[in-house]
Amino acid sequence: MSALSLPFLSCTFSSTYPFSISLNSSFSSLIPFQRVKLFGSTSKATTRSFFLTARAMAELVKDKESGVAAAGGGKMDIEHSRTFLEARSEEELLSGIKKEVEARRLPPNVAAGMEEFYRNYKNAVFQSGDPAAAETVLSNMAVALDLMLLDVEDPFVFQPYHKALREPFDYYMFGQNYIRPLIDFRNSYVGNLSLFYEIEEKLKQGHNVVLFSNHQTEADPAVIALLLEKTNPHIAENLIYVAGDRVITDPLCKPFSMGRNLICVYSKKHMYDVPELADMKRKANIRSLKEMALLLRTGSKLVWIAPSGGRDRPDPVTGEWNPAPFDSSSVDNMRRLIESSGAPGHIYPLALLCYDIMPPPSKVEKEIGERRIISFHGAGLSVAPEVAANCEKSEEVKDVYTQALYKSVTEQYNVLKSAIHGKQGLEASTAGIALSQPWN
Repeated sequence: MSALSLPFLSCTFSSTYPFSISLNSSFSSLIPFQRVKLFGSTSKATTRSFFLTARAMAELVKDKESGVAAAGGGKMDIEHSRTFLEARSEEELLSGIKKEVEARRLPPNVAAGMEEFYRNYKNAVFQSGDPAAAETVLSNMAVALDLMLLDVEDPFVFQPYHKALREPFDYYMFGQNYIRPLIDFRNSYVGNLSLFYEIEEKLKQGHNVVLFSNHQTEADPAVIALLLEKTNPHIAENLIYVAGDRVITDPLCKPFSMGRNLICVYSKKHMYDVPELADMKRKANIRSLKEMALLLRTGSKLVWIAPSGGRDRPDPVTGEWNPAPFDSSSVDNMRRLIESSGAPGHIYPLALLCYDIMPPPSKVEKEIGERRIISFHGAGLSVAPEVAANCEKSEEVKDVYTQALYKSVTEQYNVLKSAIHGKQGLEASTAGIALSQPWN
């Protein structure tokens, strides 16, 4: 995520992940053709089930025009290509990319990114040693490439608040099934599982909960949901992410973003990339903040935010990965939103370790369309007890509170690092951080 500046609150929100649709507008009309629901709740998902096949996806587009009508729109102006849905081999899938470029339906730069995405994903899934890896790669990439092409043909527009698209096509499960083969669950851990149950209870009571977290990859939302889908499906499916504009504009990322609940913001780091758009971005951020305030007033909302203002990156000298420092103004503005919502609110520090799966570029890039390096690896997620905010409003108190949250995240992160990278496994648990593998 990247930092967001909201002028009238001097706010610096983190913004790198994912998606949004206004509560007052219908998103159905934005779906270009009818898609049937192929998946059930993630609570019933397993690491091997629910993989889409290209054949099954092909059935979804047999009657595009009637699908648009059912969604509340008119006839499609663009005939959606079935190239990727009809592919039955890697050769057909890759030649399909070239075919779409030749037909001028796909820009060459996007096509190059799609081909690289395919090869990196294939290599990562094969690292798992799964005997069904070839089938998994073909079926998941056929769907992914089709959705990317679809967005190039008929771009989806995100609203300030985007609610995950679950029907007629389930974009949430698409993202889950795509990332699932990249996680080594044998070497993955959840810290303090009992606190996730505690959070669910608070949500049921109408309370709001905010998770202040570090941020590592574009795949963070899927990783969080996959590690919690068996024990805490309500959290996995209802978490709202404060997300930057890059994941809702990059055609290779948008299909994954469409399956998450998002508050969409423009990143402070990219506010002036195009100077003439800066004023528009600021106004859009104000609308997003208002949407956030309205959501919190209804209670029972769970919000994830990375107050570092972006993804963690390795130390340029040592190469070590650690949570990026938190911005105190981001923390304080979120705290004030919670306090003014009218519903009881709680703040928990959350740590996430998954950078090996899809590390970000070593430096912040202006251009949309970063390279996606992908690996099969263990991941970790941990939450620590609620950190109560001090009622004093001095800058010193704000900084102390921010540092308390950051210290907790760092401590949890180090335990996860010992378990995963240090190969200590469950023995890395400490008095305050109990690790488990709830999928076993």
